[in-house]
Formats: sequence, structure tokens, C-alpha cells
Amino acid sequence: MPASLLITDVHIFDGENEISRGSVLVEDGVIKQVVKGELAAPSSSTVVVSKPGHTLIPGIIDGHIHAEANEDYTALTQSLKFGITTVCDMHQEVEDIDKLRARATQDPDAADFKTSSQAATVTGGWPMAVITAFDKSEEMRARIATWPDLKTRADVETYIQDRVNDKADYVKLMHEDGSSLSMKPAMPSLEIQKDLVQLAHQNGFVVVAHATSVQSTIDMLNLGVDGTTHTVCDRPPTKELVDAYLANNAHCNPTLATIGSLTKEGLKDQEVYAHDPRVQKLVSVENRQRLCACMGLANDTAKVEYAYQSVRDLKAAGVDVILGSDTAGPAVGSSFGVTAHQELGLLVNRCGFTPKEALVAGTSLVAKRLRLHDRGRIAEGLRADLVLIEGNPLENIDSTLDIRGVWKQGTLCSTYKSLVA
Repeated sequence: MPASLLITDVHIFDGENEISRGSVLVEDGVIKQVVKGELAAPSSSTVVVSKPGHTLIPGIIDGHIHAEANEDYTALTQSLKFGITTVCDMHQEVEDIDKLRARATQDPDAADFKTSSQAATVTGGWPMAVITAFDKSEEMRARIATWPDLKTRADVETYIQDRVNDKADYVKLMHEDGSSLSMKPAMPSLEIQKDLVQLAHQNGFVVVAHATSVQSTIDMLNLGVDGTTHTVCDRPPTKELVDAYLANNAHCNPTLATIGSLTKEGLKDQEVYAHDPRVQKLVSVENRQRLCACMGLANDTAKVEYAYQSVRDLKAAGVDVILGSDTAGPAVGSSFGVTAHQELGLLVNRCGFTPKEALVAGTSLVAKRLRLHDRGRIAEGLRADLVLIEGNPLENIDSTLDIRGVWKQGTLCSTYKSLVA
């Protein structure tokens, strides 16, 4: 990385507030100064980027993905091209964690990587059903056989200690009752879920839970989880649901795009992004084709509109809604980086968010809720994870794809090397 970087003459959105014209100085990968107006370069070696008519925002944080440790590490490298400087993995094979962490640390063209490690699973439960729908290989079946099967308090104690040993960044619970699906997965008992929440909290973890039905979500919120990794789609949201979020000060990561893929109602939106020239230049033909297909695992009663309405209701009640795409390597209907931008658009176009509120959800708020305290804002002392956008995404959320520069800890992603050529 350069010893210092100065980005000047830009509109700044710092994750919470705006500066109509300002400058940001970066030294050794950390934000050194943020000022209104101009700032002098500290030395002749400082790299200066002056871009009137552009907006500088914090690196976007995708609060829900599922990475693969494939040859290209697509989850990390493609995400960064789209301004996603941090990805938060929500279920990962233990043997792949060190590989993903190493790539994120060593490769300046890879997004930073956070993970729950293995989620709190049971045999026959989620996400086994969805994974085997797309990968029926013997290798995958052998992997699944090694997953946790939580039946007793002792199992829970072992599971939480394993997450401590993995240095997990948070703990992910699974409580999929199948009310919105064409299948009925097994579920951990509520007593096991209660023990998981208690022991995870005792060990200092943020606890998030997968649930897609109104009742299963209420059940998990009543047990004290800190947030959910989806919203509901089995039936219209209820006052009891909203009250359960409020009672526990829990956040919601709705994953609207993925729910649209689940019900097949999101296909048109997916196709719009797959055919967008700004996407096409950064994503392979194969990945774009996968984006033009849907998971289609929902039953006939599930509706994406229930998800949209739930987010509108939660927002109106003051519940924190954060950004997360649920993009997964083996699944169709999503694409790393791209689907996070689709999610921002859905928050604005379907759920009543202003562009600024959507960008808060994808920067400072997701960082706050997942306790990523060193990022998510453009502020002195934080990581210099930055995205330069032509135009103003606070006026038009679609502009988030007009990316002209992405920096991770002050190092420019090579996709945008012409910016300083």
C-alpha cells in the first residue's frame, strides 16, 4: 500500500452523515483525517485522487454470505470488485476457515472475511436440505456427516467451545421449520436453542439465528438472539413479530433477494442485474447465468411480499435492519457482490428506505450490530475500507454500481488501477 493516500474534492458519506465537499487522508491503511473542504498532501509521495462529481462511502459490508474456498476464492475477490470490503460468512467448513482467512489477509484484491464457523446444526436439519439440492456429491455428503448434531447440553458445551477455538466472529443458530418451504427439515429443540444462546452470550458472542417463518422467528427472538439472518415469508408479519424484535433489541438481516429466489418471484430483478453492463464486465458468463435462475424451494403459500411488508413494519417500528445478501457459492439466484447491490435496491424500491438509510444498513449499522468496530464508517482511526462512486448514491441507489475505486485498508483493488495510472 502507498505510505499515504489523499482522496479530495469528493462528496463524502461517512456511514452516518454527509460532507458535501471534503477530503480523506489515509496513512498505513488507516484513516488519518476527514475534513470539510481541501487538505494538503503531507508529502510529495502521497497518492492524490481528486474526483469532483464523485461520492466516497465506507466499504460495504455484506452481513450474510456463504463462501467457498475454491481456486479463485470468488466470494472474496468478486465481492471486492463490487465495493464489498468485508463479507460475513454464516456457515463454514472448519477445514476451510484458515484458507479463507489467509486469502483475505494476504490478497489485496480479496475482501476481508468474518465467519461463524460451523452453524449450530442437527442431523436432517437446515442447511442440509438446501445444500444437497444443489450438490449431491459423495464428498458433500461426507462433509455434512461431520457437522454438529446438537441433542444435549453437553453437545452444546462442546459446540460453543469449538467456536471459541475457531475464533469465530459470532454464532449462527438454525431454526428452519419448513413453513415456507417444500420440505420439512429437522430442528433443534427450543431447550437446546436456549442453551446455545446462553452459553454463546457467556462466551461473548453475538448470536444470530436462521428462521423464515413468523412463529420460528418469534421463538428465537424470545430466547434472546441478537438478530436474525432472514425475515419471514410464510405469511404476513404480525404485531407479535415486531414486538418480539423490539423486546430483545434485535436486528433483522432480511435477505430479500434470496427470498425472491426462493419463491421465484425475484427472477426479473435478478435478470436486470445479470444483464447490467456494469455487472457484465466484472462477472463471468457462467455466474451471470446462475444469477438468471431461482432456487425455487418455497411452497405455494410463501410470498416475497410478506418479506417486503415485514421489513416495512420493522423499519416503521424502529428495528435495526442490516444488509446481507445470503449469496452462496453452490446456489443459483445470487452472485457475490452483485446481490448485495440488488439488496440495497430492494430496501429502497420495495421497503421504503431512503438511499441514505439503505447505505447506513450496509455500512455503519451492520458493523455496529455484528461488532465490527474497526470499520463501517469513514472516521479517524478506522480501517481505510473505501468505495469511490461516480455520481451520488444518496440520491439514486442504483449509482452504487458506478464504482470507480475500491480500497481495502488503503490499498486500491487492481480492477481500478487506472484511477491512479
